[in-house]
Amino acid sequence: MAVAMALTAPSLNFGVRSFTRLSRLSQRLFSTAVIRYQQEFTTLEEKPQFPGASAEYVNTLEFIQPNVISGIPVYRVMDRKGHIVNPNEDPKLGKEMVLKMYQKMTLLNTMDRILYESQRQGRISFYMTNYGEEGTHVGSAAAIEMQDLVFGQYREAGVLMWRGYPLDSFMAQCYGNIDDYAHGKQMPVHYGSLEHNFVTISSPLATQIPQAVGAAYAYKRSDIDRAVICYFGEGAASEGDAHAGFNFAATLECPIIFFCRNNGYAISTPTYEQYRGDGIAARGPGYGIRSIRVDGNDVFAVYNATKEARRHAVSENQPMLVEAMTYRIGHHSTSDDSSAYRSVDEVSYWDKQDHPISRLHNFMINQGWWDDAQEKAWRKQSRKMVIETFERAERKLKPSPKLIFTDVYDTAPPSLQKQEEQLKKHVERYAEHYPFDKFERF
Repeated sequence: MAVAMALTAPSLNFGVRSFTRLSRLSQRLFSTAVIRYQQEFTTLEEKPQFPGASAEYVNTLEFIQPNVISGIPVYRVMDRKGHIVNPNEDPKLGKEMVLKMYQKMTLLNTMDRILYESQRQGRISFYMTNYGEEGTHVGSAAAIEMQDLVFGQYREAGVLMWRGYPLDSFMAQCYGNIDDYAHGKQMPVHYGSLEHNFVTISSPLATQIPQAVGAAYAYKRSDIDRAVICYFGEGAASEGDAHAGFNFAATLECPIIFFCRNNGYAISTPTYEQYRGDGIAARGPGYGIRSIRVDGNDVFAVYNATKEARRHAVSENQPMLVEAMTYRIGHHSTSDDSSAYRSVDEVSYWDKQDHPISRLHNFMINQGWWDDAQEKAWRKQSRKMVIETFERAERKLKPSPKLIFTDVYDTAPPSLQKQEEQLKKHVERYAEHYPFDKFERF
């Protein structure tokens, strides 16, 4: 019809005969176009042309089974005894790099034990350990670049430790003292550091996932060599924010690594009550995301998978999904008693038989890079470091109460200024009821 209109528009000033000839010509052209279109469609009519999927027709009724394959395999590099399974997959990291990995993992473990006990003694209000998941932290953190942005959940302290976040800052945050970047306004273990490109942790589950996708999209728009890595547990993957994040990342083609720590439990809910499919990696293809499942207790496997995932994410502007299979040896938090929903034997197996620190320790022994004397000396040194930092943090004052009213408005509105004055008068009047000797001056 476009052809007909184009041909007949100038003919308004022509005679009737000319108009008739042009009309017949336009009709022939239109008819030819229709025939050609019908011929093209005929050649494809045995293949579905629906815009929402790529598929073939079938003539038998059959529903797709949930597990179309036996299970996504788990990629590993070394076995539980610390032996490299396939030499071609050996990352061939140098002695210095491997020792750094081991020392960060064991230092994190030592810090966890001391801070957990301090909470039990009432010295801090809350804590969450990382027992058993140290390999997922250090292996992934070592594989990305320092300029990459990290969105954590609340069990990624090892990532910050690898990036150089000092012990003093860990302690200051957990104690909420005057050196805490957040001025004591966050719960313990809700770390954050602009210097280390680590976005402050938020308690609501899975909110970091769509936020991380937005940051990755910004990097794509800026055309810079940076990626985003977003950590979460398999429990958080059940949240609606996870679906939104996965779908946005795929359709907007964002340079992001979704790193799922599948540690077996969403607080007290075991995986068999969380989902019926084959874990989290199986969801990736449904969103159009390349995925891999790795042995999260094998720090080298985590390193290789994350490094390759970053390469694809940055060079191709594509989201990648890494599911690290591991086990949460500790309680979910100091508010939890895991003996109510799992056996001591179950926990003991993972602690004694398949611990990421033990596996890397075995590797270093096999390489001749470590021995019992070095182990004893390092354990003593690392404990001394943590204890000294702990004691320094405990002696420091808490932030001034006036900081309650800061960090929201550039200029406090009159209503907030009024509240601050009211609080100041109140505490001056009833000063004997408040432990102001432990706080900076109002």
